[in-house]
Amino acid sequence: MQIERFRWMAPLCIIALLFFTSLLFAQSPSSGDDYQPLLFQEGKDVVWVPTEYKLAEKMLNLAQVTSKDYVIDLGSGDGRIVIEAAKRGANALGIEYNPDLVALSRRNALKEGVADKAQFIQGDIFESDFSKATVLTMFLLPELNFRLRPIILEMKPGVRVASNSFDMGDWFPDAKVSITEEEGCTEFFCEAFFWVVPAKIEGVWKMPKGRVVFRQRYQNFKGELKDGADKKPVKDGLLVGNMISFRIGDATYKGMVDGKRMQGSFTKKGKDYKWHAARIGGIPE
Repeated sequence: MQIERFRWMAPLCIIALLFFTSLLFAQSPSSGDDYQPLLFQEGKDVVWVPTEYKLAEKMLNLAQVTSKDYVIDLGSGDGRIVIEAAKRGANALGIEYNPDLVALSRRNALKEGVADKAQFIQGDIFESDFSKATVLTMFLLPELNFRLRPIILEMKPGVRVASNSFDMGDWFPDAKVSITEEEGCTEFFCEAFFWVVPAKIEGVWKMPKGRVVFRQRYQNFKGELKDGADKKPVKDGLLVGNMISFRIGDATYKGMVDGKRMQGSFTKKGKDYKWHAARIGGIPE
């Protein structure tokens, strides 16, 4: 845990140092149509540091954003991620506390010709409803990510989440991406993390060959299949949204979770078979 903490403490110290240095030299940004934000200017919960354009592009690539998506950026700043998502055909929304940044984002979207798909609202991310998003992006701070984590985990399975620089603690990312100095990296804020909200499967499930107890930790799980006195461990359990895979003995299972039911196929000794399961209860005491 100390190693994980150190990994994000360095960029936090840089933010603090540059922020206080900027106060010595920078004047307050003006309001109105000529408004331009100052790097490291103070906000409600964080200072303003924009995501590098190349990293924003790679974050949306990780999430495989298409015209079918609804992208919501928490703390949308000057609107660049929302605008990039709109250019890909997605409907996108930015939630930003600073009203001047909201106005700037709207002007930027208009200039880029995507004002019909890129919307921006002024609001507190912890008082806003972003439950309809299929893709969620953010560049916040670790403590804010941790506060958001239980909310995000209650979202619909399959929602894709990308965060610039800061992770979700012990909810380890499904993937990560970085940019080089040539791509705009300036030592810090060069990496992004990616998750897919997993389906909830913890509990007791009835399968054709017995009952299986799944114990889940985010996208990973383990368990045990009981068939009378016979017991077999569930290994290599993985959830990617509603998609599930695991092993029992020499059989490899793959399938889809649909609420209290799951089904799919399993492979054993080179042959494929169908399988299904139904939830019948929670974890026994």
